[in-house]
Amino acid sequence: MKNKMILPARFVSFEGIDGCGKSTLISQLSNWLAKAEIQFVETREPGGTTLGENIRSLLLDPKFHTMNQRAEVLLYTASRAQLAHEVIYPALGKGLWVLTDRYIDATLAYQGYGRGLDLENLRLIQEWATGSLWPHTTILLDCDVDTALQRQRRRNNQADRIEQEDRSFHERVRNGYLALAKSEPQRFIVLDAGKPLPAVIQHFHMLFWQRIVENSASIVR
Repeated sequence: MKNKMILPARFVSFEGIDGCGKSTLISQLSNWLAKAEIQFVETREPGGTTLGENIRSLLLDPKFHTMNQRAEVLLYTASRAQLAHEVIYPALGKGLWVLTDRYIDATLAYQGYGRGLDLENLRLIQEWATGSLWPHTTILLDCDVDTALQRQRRRNNQADRIEQEDRSFHERVRNGYLALAKSEPQRFIVLDAGKPLPAVIQHFHMLFWQRIVENSASIVR
């Protein structure tokens, strides 16, 4: 008889600096969930809704390089509020898993550690906007900035407004992510994204499902 896991709805976010490999790992998890017949919703930030995608175009457009830092925070937060209430809450309410490319930790890392804005204020704004909705599990793909920048160049895409920031900014963001992960080890799973992709996928598979199974109500065989 085919084994089938009975798992409660989970909200999983993927974080890391640009070029760390989030999209690849999200695709891997999507394939695994589909094979296990676990229903899920896949989304991204900023974006994921009609409103959010329009905000995304503003946030990432290089022509808005003079955007005020507080305006930047509020635009990201507006997209996140819409995503939480239009997509994430309804999906979890239906028992679906939610996979998102970035969430609140991105604002703490980029605007908090990267821009130097007050972390406590940022947390308060995000919790108000989302109704204190945090992921059950956050996957942090960590790699050094030079490796990430090389991967971005290989894409041959025009760098967006955030990607065009200098190296020191991305270094601060990376260190910020690591500090966030250290402060919440029960939520974060940190992967060495500088390793070859097969090794990253294998490590993720082992750590993620081990944690999910340990925290799940039951496994039916």
